[in-house]
Amino acid sequence: MALHVRGRGLPDGEEVQWWIADGVLSAEPIGGADTVFGADGAGGWIIPGLVDAHCHVGLGPHGAVDLDEAVTQAEAERSAGALLLRDAGSPVDTRAFDDRDDLPRIIRAGRHLARPKRYSPGLPIDIEDESELPDAVAEQARFGDGWVKLVGDWIDRGIGDLAPLWSDDILKAAIDAAHANGARVTAHVFGEDALPGLINAGIDCIEHGTGLTDDMIELMVDHGTALVPTLINIENFPGIAAAAAKYPTYAAHMRELYATCKQRVGAAREAGVPIFAGTDAGGMIAHGRIADEIDALKGIGMSPTEALGAACWDARRWLGRPALEHGASADLLCFTEDPRVGGVNHPDLVILRGNIWR
Repeated sequence: MALHVRGRGLPDGEEVQWWIADGVLSAEPIGGADTVFGADGAGGWIIPGLVDAHCHVGLGPHGAVDLDEAVTQAEAERSAGALLLRDAGSPVDTRAFDDRDDLPRIIRAGRHLARPKRYSPGLPIDIEDESELPDAVAEQARFGDGWVKLVGDWIDRGIGDLAPLWSDDILKAAIDAAHANGARVTAHVFGEDALPGLINAGIDCIEHGTGLTDDMIELMVDHGTALVPTLINIENFPGIAAAAAKYPTYAAHMRELYATCKQRVGAAREAGVPIFAGTDAGGMIAHGRIADEIDALKGIGMSPTEALGAACWDARRWLGRPALEHGASADLLCFTEDPRVGGVNHPDLVILRGNIWR
């Protein structure tokens, strides 16, 4: 049966109507459609499905999970209205989910790429000789859905602090290899020192970015580099520091990065760095928390409309996925109350691939 929804769209607030048949949106009326939202003309709001741009389906607090648990994680995202996920590195192959109409769409970055003993055990592909990185990046580019994930920095136990994993020339060759294979590249970066090499090498996105300086912000603007700050995950930094008493320099560094995070990310926004919402769900963050990340983005100076856009229409444009348009997949949320003012966590309807899930 065809469906019909009516309400106001965002960000412009204009009245919209959509008809849905065979999982696809239509701007043209479809006879006999069942009006499932806005039938009484009382108003309401209709937006594209939310985007979690840093979400590890297949990863749990203790590492890789089985596919049944990964399904549960994806269902939690769907319930929260996150219908498009950029899986920024996962040890589990979830491509079988693409055939399921009940789970969010996933844009995969393949496996993290790191040096031995320079990331969480069991999660990355370890590159013994950094000269092998360009070939490994090309392989992950072919495996993924248009993204590759590098570990840009991590604690180096030899020096007791965060340090870059890769030399500048290798980064340039690796990122060039990804681009040649049609993929963009992002990197986990907590500290300051890894940023110049990554940005100058042409990286497309920085994850976390707590070490941003004014110079690096300017460089990101010049290169068009995006930022996914994962603000709710940064709240874990004090606990990470407390557990790192063996490495006092690193612990102090993590506390400093935590203390200045909002200021640094806010400065990046003011300068014009494109910023998108990602929770880092799957490790220390539970799935289904995109609304909390939207709220956190308001805390660095984004307006309610801007913060919602960073997890919705703007994020979809950045990722090359449609929002609400004729012929697009019917992935949308309907709200009785304005989702910009606290209601984003409670959609009245979740419609994924034309099916109602709430």
